[in-house]
Amino acid sequence: MPLTKDARKYLATLLSVLMMFIISAICLPQQAQADPPRRPPAHTVKKAPYTGHKTYQDQRFQHNRAYPLRGSYYRHIPGNHRVVTHHHSRYYAHDGVWYRYHGGGYVVVAPPVGLMVPFLPFAYTTIWMNGIPYYYANDTYYTRTPGGYVVVEPPQGEIRETFPAAEDSAIDSADDRMFIYPRHGQSQEQQDNDRYECHQWAVEQTRYDPTKFPASMPPEQVMQKRTDYQKAMTECLDRRGYTAK
Repeated sequence: MPLTKDARKYLATLLSVLMMFIISAICLPQQAQADPPRRPPAHTVKKAPYTGHKTYQDQRFQHNRAYPLRGSYYRHIPGNHRVVTHHHSRYYAHDGVWYRYHGGGYVVVAPPVGLMVPFLPFAYTTIWMNGIPYYYANDTYYTRTPGGYVVVEPPQGEIRETFPAAEDSAIDSADDRMFIYPRHGQSQEQQDNDRYECHQWAVEQTRYDPTKFPASMPPEQVMQKRTDYQKAMTECLDRRGYTAK
């Protein structure tokens, strides 16, 4: 009895499956012998990020200290840093290095001219120009102002690295002992803002800016302008609730 069309189709499918099974049974053992056994993947260890930072040796004025390059990025900064507010921006200082917060970390920056600080770096070098002391560290210059110090432009002119003779020095030694004390419990951020705003007011009143040394002005006139500026600063700070001593 001849097979029907459906029966022939079913038989052809069954034969195809049977042939595939036979071929697999023959080839798989040979492939297993040819290929070496696979090893389990090794445990990969993630390398820690590189924490080294390039530094440079500051040898100007025989300062001879190493500092990180500006633009260097740190995830963390030393815990004993100081915070200073300038134009409502925060700057972080530690051992003569200035940082700003950026992208979840801190970038080494140059402090802006005019930034008022109540302290100097732990290590600094004193230089003199026309009897006025400037304090240098990490390519940054500071000079005294009532209640602290201010970042200034690099002084232009003849610079001395030794204390000038008494007859050549017009510096008022009382500047060394001038500090300000908040009478109303002002926060450090408020003190920073008040110092800077008083600085701006004193510059307008006296037409003398200690951050920009007037090279063309005679030394005697510079010292008189400096004294006027100091008095204006003290007056402004007193009106804002600070005692200057």
